[in-house]
Amino acid sequence: MTPPLSILAAAQHSAPVTDWAARIGWVAGLLVFVVFVYWLMRQGWKWRGTLQGDLPELPTAPADPGEPQLTLSGRYHGSTTAGQWLDRIVARGLGTRSRAELTLTDSGLDVVRPGATDFFVPAAALRGARLDKGIAGKVLTEGGLLIVTWEHGGRQLDSGFRADRAEEHPAWVEAVNRLSSTEHTTSTTEHTETEGAR
Repeated sequence: MTPPLSILAAAQHSAPVTDWAARIGWVAGLLVFVVFVYWLMRQGWKWRGTLQGDLPELPTAPADPGEPQLTLSGRYHGSTTAGQWLDRIVARGLGTRSRAELTLTDSGLDVVRPGATDFFVPAAALRGARLDKGIAGKVLTEGGLLIVTWEHGGRQLDSGFRADRAEEHPAWVEAVNRLSSTEHTTSTTEHTETEGAR
């Protein structure tokens, strides 16, 4: 049976021609929008860094920090104002996420970051550690982050780390809390003795 002429005529029509000019216009517009959003984010980052410009230079590790108590390999996920997990600190390179190698000694916490700024937290500046699930826009499972609280330039900061092996976190919490409480007790005793001598 021969198909109707109308069907044959429709089959001979070519596919609709793509409007390349409109498509290129849409792609160009989308690229401009993405670049603009990225520029706004960069400006916000710079503005935040300017506001935090009073943060002093980060301490560096002493020549002889002592015997390591614990070591850890993992990632550094950022620092915030203590207790405010979204108030990111970006000054002095603290806003840069990176790989990290942590070493805890009696002198303090040494944070080595390949490709980013290393820093050292003296034992006297440690305020404690805990397990948490989020910091500076990074959210993991409950207890997935090791949060170390420390003081620098008159500010209390929370720095978030995740070990390659998360089962190492509890030992770090215990060790940092023990070191910080020992230092706090020592400094309090020294202060009391000084006051008594007067």
